[in-house]
Amino acid sequence: MSATEREPWQWDEATWRGHVGAVRAGRPLRPARWPGGARAAVALSFDSDHETIPLRNDETQPGKLSQGEYGSRTGVPRILRLLRDRSVPATFFMPAVSGLLHPEEVRAYVEDGHEVALHGWIHERNMQLAGADERELTFRAADTLETLSGKRPVGIRTPSWDFSDNTLAISRELGLLYDSSLMADDEPYEILDHGEPTGMVEIPVEWIRDDAPYFTMDRYTSSRPYTPPRGVLSLWRDEFDLALEEGGLFQLTMHPHVVGHRSRFAVLRELLDHMGQYDLWYATHEQLAQYVKRECGL
Repeated sequence: MSATEREPWQWDEATWRGHVGAVRAGRPLRPARWPGGARAAVALSFDSDHETIPLRNDETQPGKLSQGEYGSRTGVPRILRLLRDRSVPATFFMPAVSGLLHPEEVRAYVEDGHEVALHGWIHERNMQLAGADERELTFRAADTLETLSGKRPVGIRTPSWDFSDNTLAISRELGLLYDSSLMADDEPYEILDHGEPTGMVEIPVEWIRDDAPYFTMDRYTSSRPYTPPRGVLSLWRDEFDLALEEGGLFQLTMHPHVVGHRSRFAVLRELLDHMGQYDLWYATHEQLAQYVKRECGL
């Protein structure tokens, strides 16, 4: 049996330390203060997957595709109206194929002052790809979003938050400012590459602060929405309240085809009502990454 075929319990110390140390959280990037003396920072994000989830899975039936189409047709306009009404900026992580299917949507994001960032080509599972294929798709996606939005993306959220052995090297080659796919902290931090500081900011995500685990429904799998929408509101409000207490970051991940539905959208609206009572700094992920990098001397 070769070293690569060994069971984990058979690994020597160098092997398991090598895996753990490949991509690691480095120095914390928590500034001494937020702009304007705000009590906490808020970074809202939306993954505009739309039709790419079924397409990625080779599911081309109209029913599946219509679920994704809802995100662009109904969810996004509803979300943009709310953000405009509250003067809140957000980051929209968009697969390039979504952008090509809905170029007017990309323009709407830009016109409203939101950020458009990388989210793969067709929401591919990058941990199943060869490194060369992942690189080609990521670079192609960056070129496409630049053409559609008029600006080169500076950040990435990998599809499904999959982070392969090649993802960090590809992101560094692209010269990206930040990633938002990893989960080692509540607050931003610098990413280490085999112990080497990269100068790249991580804006951490977590499944707790994502709408999909609570609301996704699939007839043919065990994926079912078991948590009532206002139960999710309670969870997210608690996450925000402690971030406020600690003077830190509240980051939230949502999807237009998920949170855009009426009963779920009510949760987002009520959450913004709750947060609106406090002096906060609302920022895109790009603005947040730039600020913490500058303030923390990275």
